Amino acid sequence: MSSGESLDAKRKHVDEEEEESNYNDLSIQELRSILDENRVDYMGVVEKEELIAKVKNQLKKNKEEGIFQKKKSKVRRDCPYLDTIKRRHLDFDFEKVCSVTLQNLNVYACLVCGKYFQGRGRGSQAYLHSLQANHHVFINLHDERVYCLPDDYEVSDPSLSDIKFVLNPTYTPEQVKKIDGNKNKATSLVEKTEYIPGFVGLNNIKNTDWFNVVIQALIRVVPFRNFFMQEENYIQMTKNPLVTRFGELARKLYNPRNFKAHVDPHELLQCSSAESNKRFTIGQISDPIDYIQWFLSSVHKHLAVGGKSKSSQMTKDSPSAGIVHSVFQGQVQVTTLERKVEVVPFLFLTLEVPPPPLFKDEQERNIIPQRPIFDLLAKFDGRTIKHFAVTGERKTYQLTKLPPYLILHIKRFTKNNFFKEKNPTIVTSPLKNLELKDYMAPGTKYNGSTQYNLVCSIVHDSETNSYRIHSLHKSNNQWYEISDLAVKEVNYCYNFV
Repeated sequence: MSSGESLDAKRKHVDEEEEESNYNDLSIQELRSILDENRVDYMGVVEKEELIAKVKNQLKKNKEEGIFQKKKSKVRRDCPYLDTIKRRHLDFDFEKVCSVTLQNLNVYACLVCGKYFQGRGRGSQAYLHSLQANHHVFINLHDERVYCLPDDYEVSDPSLSDIKFVLNPTYTPEQVKKIDGNKNKATSLVEKTEYIPGFVGLNNIKNTDWFNVVIQALIRVVPFRNFFMQEENYIQMTKNPLVTRFGELARKLYNPRNFKAHVDPHELLQCSSAESNKRFTIGQISDPIDYIQWFLSSVHKHLAVGGKSKSSQMTKDSPSAGIVHSVFQGQVQVTTLERKVEVVPFLFLTLEVPPPPLFKDEQERNIIPQRPIFDLLAKFDGRTIKHFAVTGERKTYQLTKLPPYLILHIKRFTKNNFFKEKNPTIVTSPLKNLELKDYMAPGTKYNGSTQYNLVCSIVHDSETNSYRIHSLHKSNNQWYEISDLAVKEVNYCYNFV
């Protein structure tokens, strides 16, 4: 090696050391921004060393073309185009994909027309849109930074805080604790419509009322909802879209600064369809209890074992990883006729409604019977025997562990080869202090109360074949009926009609 070649090699080595030191000085957010600008997928990458490796690898690929941008854009406060922003056109509830390329990497929203475009570099879809439509202000849908194109400088202005909060609402632990105590109504910033945060209508995209009532019910469960109100509670466990999209939707439903008085659940619906292999999809009517069972099981799986990484042991032992089981899971003791005893966990209890009478009354009309819920709960008294015609088994049930929040499924529908029939029996239940002590197995120790108060009730409407929910607002002790976008006060609650 000649002296000139040796000197070049030394210079190259020094440059590489300085370059590596520069990357180590960058924050994780800055590294992700660099990868976003170059349309590099870093989904599932958590460690900073892995992000640096991706940045360096992309640098090698693009070095000859000179297109790799490591420097940050200039930051300005005096953008002359801020008055062109039209908040009435902004809707961040839809899937974050480019309206031209349909790609989900490095997507920006035009703050003038509300459309989504990919990239902001020269020749990108956002860049071309700024020239063709004369729209100049864009927000990155991933890191919430606002840029002016085609000049390509970052805009820092306090007037943009409301847009960033609507895109990604964030709450402090103190704010989360005070959610249920809030009695004040909020006003949507664009529609000027009053609404109660948390009691916000969900858009029915196409026969998705069954989905809407499940989401409305789950956000009434305080510990489960509070867990998802802060992204840092679960973001280190899993990057699964089902978990992250539910967290985003929960935070948007309780946003007191929404632009409109309703929320679109499109992103979570799309994730549910993909994760369930289109078992639950837009346009297809499903049973809410089937979706609750699948959703809770999927969320628990992703939180507990979905993030198999260096922190997998911490994830398994973390109480947050078992938020589903710690809130909803109980145990029931199943005893067969042969005295075989088995303790089985459950996320919800199914109560069978007795068949309605076959005969008509004197006025030639069918009688609609009424049953107290205690008649249905007798299934768990340890004495009532349930017969299984297919297997010939006979079993009794008793509860051995009660969850903090109990889901009761009143089974009304029966299917055969020809049609699906609904049992119209009215089941009555107390709104407060439903006592389950008599259904506990002897010798069972109670960790908490055996009494339950009704939080919400999902109702099926036979005439329209749709679902709605009745939910209690704790701060003012007022019941509300929520049917998709419609939210209204009610002075009663249809108890398991």
